Amino acid sequence: MNSKTKKAVILLSGGLDSATVLAMAKNQGFDCYAVSFDYSQKHIAELTSAKKIASYFNILEHKHKIFTINLSQFGGSALTDDNLDIPTSGIVEDNIPITYVPARNTIMLSIALGWAEVLGCYDIFYGANSVDYSGYPDCRPEYVKSFEIMANLATKSGVEGNKIIIHTPIIDLTKGQIIAKGLELGVDYSLTTSCYKADELGRACGVCDSCRIRKQGFIDAKVLDVTKYQ
Repeated sequence: MNSKTKKAVILLSGGLDSATVLAMAKNQGFDCYAVSFDYSQKHIAELTSAKKIASYFNILEHKHKIFTINLSQFGGSALTDDNLDIPTSGIVEDNIPITYVPARNTIMLSIALGWAEVLGCYDIFYGANSVDYSGYPDCRPEYVKSFEIMANLATKSGVEGNKIIIHTPIIDLTKGQIIAKGLELGVDYSLTTSCYKADELGRACGVCDSCRIRKQGFIDAKVLDVTKYQ
């Protein structure tokens, strides 16, 4: 590895978007470190996918950390609260979905930021997308810009003049465009898990919001849907 190669921390959920973002970072020549989260999500199978994706892109075990943060302790989301059902009746436009997890992405980005500082890394890649999943407030460009400002104010790295950049390379892409780009970069989407009701084998339900958006993405990209369904 060239000593001048820049390091990057990638938020890797195990889903389609984060796998594509990892491929983009690798393609740009970054030495990639991946961070995934066990936050007591119902679709815990995505962590198995995250491990597979990291291995697929030759990210060694010490470069892939899985943090445990139990967000079910306060609930408030269908992804973490057993009293709330994951919706399967279709996407409601102009509405923050019940699958939104309060402050989740802020917490995850903060942990990624802490690890980046330890690594001497100033680039963080985050698979935010504001096109096909409108409604999540922490996937908007203005949120990302604000977090980047905070990151540079709140860290030793930023204060010392090493600008921290939050990269969101798919934020303005449709799901079809994301899939097309990922295929160009060699992403194997059969390794990914997007479903909010995935079983222990990672097989998708096909009817939750995430499944519906993913299905349409393969249709729009005009490629075979490699998702494993229940």
